[in-house]
Amino acid sequence: MILDLTVKLVENQQQLEDALFVRREVFVKEQGIPLPLEQDQYDAEAQHIVVYHQEAPIAAGRVRRIAEKVAKVDRVCVLPDFRRKQVGVKMMEVLEKFAVLHHSSHAIDTIKIHAQSHAVPFYEAQNYKITSPEFIDGGTAYRAMEKHFTL
Repeated sequence: MILDLTVKLVENQQQLEDALFVRREVFVKEQGIPLPLEQDQYDAEAQHIVVYHQEAPIAAGRVRRIAEKVAKVDRVCVLPDFRRKQVGVKMMEVLEKFAVLHHSSHAIDTIKIHAQSHAVPFYEAQNYKITSPEFIDGGTAYRAMEKHFTL
């Protein structure tokens, strides 16, 4: 497990650029997703997070409200050298906490995700449940999943 991690809610342009850098490395360069599909209109409204190891960005994700009591977490990614070291678990904890606490006046009770099919076991370990058959988006296989919170 990596001990020197800093998880930050993106608050400035440099942090956003760091998050987008990680996303480009993972989704565009590694997985071949076209940049116009990877970066979208939701980037402007989402709360992004970025994870740093020794001041270098290594992971990113975002969360946004999509309905009265529903948030969506997406664009969760970790650079290859830092996978399977609990970085994703820590990111999901921060994203979920932000979604539930930040929207406390209009409580979020469900978080939805579209998990790449290979990542389904990771999300199941975080108590997400599959809610759809496999579907293809941008040439990649996904499953819809969600997690419910008792408030």
